Amino acid sequence: MDDLDLHREQILRHVGPIITGRFAGFRTSYTREVKIGQPLLMAIFAASGVIHLLGAILRMKAGRRSFKELKKGPEFLVTPVRLRDDLGQTYEVEMHGQLPQSALHRGDLVQVTTTPQKDPSLPVRLVRLVNLTTMQPLTPRIPTMWSHLGPALLLQAVLGLAVLAVVVLALWLT
Repeated sequence: MDDLDLHREQILRHVGPIITGRFAGFRTSYTREVKIGQPLLMAIFAASGVIHLLGAILRMKAGRRSFKELKKGPEFLVTPVRLRDDLGQTYEVEMHGQLPQSALHRGDLVQVTTTPQKDPSLPVRLVRLVNLTTMQPLTPRIPTMWSHLGPALLLQAVLGLAVLAVVVLALWLT
Protein backbone atom coordinates (compact mmCIF):
# COMPACT_ATOMS: atom_id res chain seq x y z
CA MET A 1 0.00 0.00 0.00
CA ASP A 2 1.46 3.35 -0.98
CA ASP A 3 1.05 6.86 0.50
CA LEU A 4 -1.46 7.85 -2.19
CA ASP A 5 -3.95 5.23 -0.99
CA LEU A 6 -3.69 6.50 2.59
CA HIS A 7 -4.77 10.03 1.64
CA ARG A 8 -7.40 9.21 -0.97
CA GLU A 9 -10.90 10.30 0.06
CA GLN A 10 -13.44 7.48 0.09
CA ILE A 11 -16.56 8.34 -1.93
CA LEU A 12 -19.67 6.52 -0.72
CA ARG A 13 -22.77 5.48 -2.64
CA HIS A 14 -25.96 6.54 -0.92
CA VAL A 15 -28.87 4.10 -1.06
CA GLY A 16 -31.65 6.24 0.43
CA PRO A 17 -33.76 8.61 -1.62
CA ILE A 18 -32.84 11.71 0.46
CA ILE A 19 -29.37 12.98 1.38
CA THR A 20 -28.88 15.95 3.70
CA GLY A 21 -25.43 17.43 3.88
CA ARG A 22 -23.08 20.24 2.93
CA PHE A 23 -22.41 21.01 -0.73
CA ALA A 24 -18.77 20.08 -1.33
CA GLY A 25 -18.55 21.03 -4.99
CA PHE A 26 -19.09 20.06 -8.60
CA ARG A 27 -16.76 17.66 -10.41
CA THR A 28 -15.87 17.88 -14.11
CA SER A 29 -18.98 17.77 -16.34
CA TYR A 30 -19.39 15.66 -19.44
CA THR A 31 -22.21 14.94 -21.93
CA ARG A 32 -24.38 11.86 -22.28
CA GLU A 33 -26.89 11.03 -25.01
CA VAL A 34 -30.62 10.53 -24.35
CA LYS A 35 -31.81 7.18 -25.73
CA ILE A 36 -34.76 7.37 -28.11
CA GLY A 37 -37.14 4.47 -28.78
CA GLN A 38 -36.82 3.39 -32.40
CA PRO A 39 -40.44 2.23 -33.03
CA LEU A 40 -41.97 5.49 -31.80
CA LEU A 41 -39.42 7.57 -33.69
CA MET A 42 -40.10 5.62 -36.91
CA ALA A 43 -43.87 6.16 -36.55
CA ILE A 44 -43.45 9.91 -35.99
CA PHE A 45 -40.95 10.20 -38.84
CA ALA A 46 -43.23 8.27 -41.25
CA ALA A 47 -46.33 10.28 -40.29
CA SER A 48 -44.49 13.57 -40.74
CA GLY A 49 -43.21 12.25 -44.09
CA VAL A 50 -46.79 12.40 -45.43
CA ILE A 51 -46.85 16.18 -44.89
CA HIS A 52 -43.33 16.50 -46.26
CA LEU A 53 -44.43 14.57 -49.36
CA LEU A 54 -47.48 16.83 -49.79
CA GLY A 55 -45.19 19.85 -49.45
CA ALA A 56 -42.90 18.46 -52.15
CA ILE A 57 -45.89 17.88 -54.46
CA LEU A 58 -47.12 21.43 -53.85
CA ARG A 59 -43.52 22.67 -54.24
CA MET A 60 -43.32 24.16 -50.78
CA LYS A 61 -39.87 24.41 -49.27
CA ALA A 62 -39.58 22.66 -45.94
CA GLY A 63 -36.46 21.80 -43.96
CA ARG A 64 -36.36 18.21 -42.78
CA ARG A 65 -33.90 16.51 -40.49
CA SER A 66 -32.75 13.04 -41.45
CA PHE A 67 -33.81 9.92 -39.57
CA LYS A 68 -30.17 9.31 -38.65
CA GLU A 69 -29.95 12.79 -37.11
CA LEU A 70 -33.18 12.30 -35.13
CA LYS A 71 -32.15 8.80 -34.00
CA LYS A 72 -28.97 10.14 -32.39
CA GLY A 73 -30.96 11.83 -29.64
CA PRO A 74 -30.15 14.98 -27.70
CA GLU A 75 -27.13 15.23 -25.44
CA PHE A 76 -27.41 16.47 -21.88
CA LEU A 77 -24.88 17.64 -19.38
CA VAL A 78 -23.92 15.26 -16.54
CA THR A 79 -22.21 16.80 -13.54
CA PRO A 80 -21.05 14.74 -10.55
CA VAL A 81 -21.97 16.57 -7.33
CA ARG A 82 -20.21 15.90 -4.03
CA LEU A 83 -21.94 16.24 -0.67
CA ARG A 84 -20.54 15.83 2.84
CA ASP A 85 -22.75 14.73 5.73
CA ASP A 86 -22.38 15.66 9.43
CA LEU A 87 -20.05 12.70 10.00
CA GLY A 88 -17.65 13.94 7.32
CA GLN A 89 -18.51 11.18 4.85
CA THR A 90 -18.50 12.21 1.19
CA TYR A 91 -21.26 11.16 -1.22
CA GLU A 92 -21.37 11.61 -4.98
CA VAL A 93 -24.57 11.95 -7.00
CA GLU A 94 -25.08 12.72 -10.68
CA MET A 95 -26.89 15.86 -11.73
CA HIS A 96 -28.40 15.67 -15.23
CA GLY A 97 -28.91 19.12 -16.75
CA GLN A 98 -27.87 22.46 -15.35
CA LEU A 99 -28.46 24.71 -12.38
CA PRO A 100 -27.69 28.43 -12.12
CA GLN A 101 -24.07 28.97 -11.03
CA SER A 102 -25.15 31.26 -8.18
CA ALA A 103 -27.60 28.70 -6.73
CA LEU A 104 -25.00 26.74 -4.73
CA HIS A 105 -21.91 27.75 -2.82
CA ARG A 106 -19.40 25.45 -1.15
CA GLY A 107 -20.58 24.71 2.39
CA ASP A 108 -24.30 25.38 1.76
CA LEU A 109 -26.59 22.99 3.63
CA VAL A 110 -28.62 21.07 1.03
CA GLN A 111 -31.23 18.33 0.92
CA VAL A 112 -31.06 16.23 -2.23
CA THR A 113 -33.78 13.90 -3.49
CA THR A 114 -32.30 11.10 -5.60
CA THR A 115 -33.41 8.16 -7.70
CA PRO A 116 -31.41 5.09 -8.80
CA GLN A 117 -30.30 4.91 -12.42
CA LYS A 118 -30.86 2.00 -14.80
CA ASP A 119 -27.15 1.21 -14.77
CA PRO A 120 -26.33 0.10 -11.19
CA SER A 121 -22.65 1.04 -11.63
CA LEU A 122 -23.62 4.73 -11.86
CA PRO A 123 -24.24 6.87 -8.79
CA VAL A 124 -27.82 7.88 -7.94
CA ARG A 125 -29.33 10.73 -9.98
CA LEU A 126 -30.21 14.05 -8.40
CA VAL A 127 -33.92 14.74 -9.05
CA ARG A 128 -34.50 17.72 -6.79
CA LEU A 129 -32.30 19.85 -4.59
CA VAL A 130 -33.32 22.26 -1.84
CA ASN A 131 -30.65 24.70 -0.71
CA LEU A 132 -31.53 24.85 3.00
CA THR A 133 -29.17 27.80 3.49
CA THR A 134 -31.20 30.02 1.11
CA MET A 135 -34.43 27.92 1.17
CA GLN A 136 -34.32 27.80 -2.64
CA PRO A 137 -35.76 24.68 -4.36
CA LEU A 138 -33.88 23.69 -7.52
CA THR A 139 -34.73 21.15 -10.22
CA PRO A 140 -32.28 20.49 -13.08
CA ARG A 141 -33.94 20.03 -16.46
CA ILE A 142 -32.69 17.78 -19.25
CA PRO A 143 -33.81 17.58 -22.88
CA THR A 144 -36.38 14.91 -23.65
CA MET A 145 -37.26 13.00 -26.78
CA TRP A 146 -40.16 15.42 -27.35
CA SER A 147 -38.00 18.53 -27.08
CA HIS A 148 -35.43 16.92 -29.40
CA LEU A 149 -38.01 16.16 -32.08
CA GLY A 150 -39.46 19.65 -31.79
CA PRO A 151 -42.97 21.02 -32.17
CA ALA A 152 -42.71 21.35 -35.97
CA LEU A 153 -42.01 17.65 -36.54
CA LEU A 154 -44.68 16.62 -34.02
CA LEU A 155 -47.24 18.92 -35.71
CA GLN A 156 -46.29 17.43 -39.09
CA ALA A 157 -46.77 13.94 -37.66
CA VAL A 158 -50.24 14.79 -36.30
CA LEU A 159 -51.26 16.40 -39.61
CA GLY A 160 -49.80 13.43 -41.50
CA LEU A 161 -51.89 11.00 -39.42
CA ALA A 162 -54.98 13.15 -40.05
CA VAL A 163 -54.35 13.11 -43.83
CA LEU A 164 -53.83 9.34 -43.77
CA ALA A 165 -57.03 8.89 -41.77
CA VAL A 166 -58.99 10.98 -44.29
CA VAL A 167 -57.54 9.01 -47.23
CA VAL A 168 -58.27 5.65 -45.57
CA LEU A 169 -61.80 6.77 -44.68
CA ALA A 170 -62.45 8.01 -48.24
CA LEU A 171 -61.19 4.71 -49.70
CA TRP A 172 -63.28 2.73 -47.21
CA LEU A 173 -66.47 4.64 -47.98
CA THR A 174 -66.16 4.20 -51.79
